[in-house]
Amino acid sequence: MNKRIVTVAALTALIATPALAQQPAQAPAGPGVGEIAPDFSATGATKDGTLPAPITMASLKGKTVVLAFFPRARTGGCTAQMTAYRDQYPTLFNGGKDVVVLGISNDADTTLTNWAKEQNFPFQFVSDKDGAVGRKYGAMTETSRSARRYLYVIAPDGKITYTAKQFMPFAPQSYTDLGEAVKKASAAHGHE
Repeated sequence: MNKRIVTVAALTALIATPALAQQPAQAPAGPGVGEIAPDFSATGATKDGTLPAPITMASLKGKTVVLAFFPRARTGGCTAQMTAYRDQYPTLFNGGKDVVVLGISNDADTTLTNWAKEQNFPFQFVSDKDGAVGRKYGAMTETSRSARRYLYVIAPDGKITYTAKQFMPFAPQSYTDLGEAVKKASAAHGHE
C-alpha cells in the first residue's frame, strides 16, 4: 500500500513539473510577409501532362504567384479548395493573366496530372515528393508525411505579400481574402 502512495505521489509530482506542462502553441513556420520568397526547382504538372522543365520561383519573377500547399490530391478538403480555385479562377486570379497559381503537394506528377485532367483545373501543380519545397515554406517538417494547408501570395518583385497559415477551404472568407491579396499584389506592380 505504501508503494502505491509513493507511486501516485511520484506521478503527481512528475505531472506538475514545468517540463511536462503544456507548452504554448508555436507560431506557424515559414517565411512571412515582406520576405523574399525562397527559390525552388520542382517537377510541374498540368491537365495536359507533366511539364518538360522544372518550375522555379526565379522563372516566375514579374508575375504574381500563389503557392497553395495542400495535403493530398483527391481528398475532401483539397478537392474543395482546388475546385473553388477553378470555379473562381477568372475573379480570384484574373483568369491567369499575370497570375500563376501553383498547387503543391507530395503527390507524384502523374497523380497531379490525372487529377488536373479529371477536374479540368486551369492552373499548374508542383510535385514535391521529397518535401523540399514544403520545408522551405514551413508547410512541412523533416518528419511530415504531407504538407500543411499553407498559402502564400508573392508579388512580381518576389516578395511575399500575404500568407494564410492554415488556409480554410470551407470558409468563403478565405477566398475573399485571397482574391483581395492577389489584386493588391498585382496592382502594386502595375498588373491588373
